[in-house]
Amino acid sequence: MLLLACQSPKGSMPSGAPSLPDVPLSRAPFDEVHCAFKETLDQPYVFLELRGSYTATGRNLPEVAKRMSEQGLTPSGPPFALFYDDPGEVALEDLRSRIAFPVESVGSVRAPLQADVLRSSTVAYALVDGPYPDVPRCYPGLLAYLEKMHWALAGPIREIYHVAPGSVSDWSALRCEVQAPVSMAP
Repeated sequence: MLLLACQSPKGSMPSGAPSLPDVPLSRAPFDEVHCAFKETLDQPYVFLELRGSYTATGRNLPEVAKRMSEQGLTPSGPPFALFYDDPGEVALEDLRSRIAFPVESVGSVRAPLQADVLRSSTVAYALVDGPYPDVPRCYPGLLAYLEKMHWALAGPIREIYHVAPGSVSDWSALRCEVQAPVSMAP
C-alpha cells in the first residue's frame, strides 16, 4: 500500500537563513512519498534537447556545463532535467528530455545549446534522498498525490539535482526535488 503525506506550502525563509526541507524526505523503496505544492516563478534556462532513453539524460550534464562555460554563461542554481513522455506509452527511442541549468536571463546561445523559460505554475513536489537513478521510483506516489488533489499533470516532470554526485562519497547523500506542474483535472 502506498502512503501519501500531504501538506500545504509553508512560508519562505528569510534571505540568508539555512534552507530546511519543507516536506519530509522520501527515500527508496518509496512506500511513502511526502508531497506538497507551491507556486514557482518564471525560470529562464539553458539546455540540451535529447531523444532516447531517460537513463542517458543526466550523463549529458557535463556537456551542458562545458558548453555554457565556453559561451560565458553562468548557472544561477542547480541543474535539472525535464522529462516529457511516459516511458510506458512512448517508444524508448522517441522519449524527449532536456538537461538544463537555470540562468538569470535568457540571452543568445549557440548550438547545440538552446534557451527557454519555464513559466510560473503550481507544482506538486517531493524531496528525494538517495541515488539519482532511483528518483523515478517516487513518481507513482507524486502522481497519486495529484489524483488525490483532483489535479492533472500539466507539463514535463522536473528533477532538480541539489547535490552534485562527485561531491559525496555515499550516494545516499544525494538530494533531488521532483516537481510536477498541475492543472485542475477535467
